[in-house]
Amino acid sequence: MRDRFSTGVVYVLAGLLAALLTGCTQPAAGGESDEKTGVTASVSPSATRASGFGAVFLAVDECSSFGKASFTEVPCTSERAAARVVARHDGTPSGGPPCPATTDFVLHISEQSQISDEDGDGAVPQGYACMRNLQPPHPGDPGGGGGPRTIVGDCVYGSGSGQVRETACDGKGVRKPQYKVVKAVAERSRCPLSTALYVQLGGAQPVGCARPL
Repeated sequence: MRDRFSTGVVYVLAGLLAALLTGCTQPAAGGESDEKTGVTASVSPSATRASGFGAVFLAVDECSSFGKASFTEVPCTSERAAARVVARHDGTPSGGPPCPATTDFVLHISEQSQISDEDGDGAVPQGYACMRNLQPPHPGDPGGGGGPRTIVGDCVYGSGSGQVRETACDGKGVRKPQYKVVKAVAERSRCPLSTALYVQLGGAQPVGCARPL
């Protein structure tokens, strides 16, 4: 039986490669400011949505397939399903709520209008979907080496020019880990004495205390 599916214009915020929130770091004993950065990759699927498949494109608990040129919404029971929406927000990530801590990647959904909308009202608002892979690996997990957010348990390495990037703590990534975020606190003064790097995490506990490995 053929799966019903719908497509939306989406952008992948290199969810498997980089962060939504910039992680700025600085050695505890001085030195250059470090920053976690990433690259945004874009895809261009069709803007046509099959009518009757959900009230909102990629709503919470709906699933998407993976593809080199596009992402499509599919039933979570489908063999094509690869990731589930764990949170869905209108607007842009920079102006909206952050994704859950263990989000694996983020899909940006661009604004649409007229016949390409979800419910026939002439508009599909700009938004973003926080995605979690249905099967491992989960780069958003602590130490997983990816995901849009840096969280406690993640590892980073110096990438040059005063910057750091996240990498897998098990050493199986492209680069070996040099520091591990061991605690999240409200301000730097609350980090342990062993802290060698301060990582900007955002949220209620915005400072990550990282120790050398």
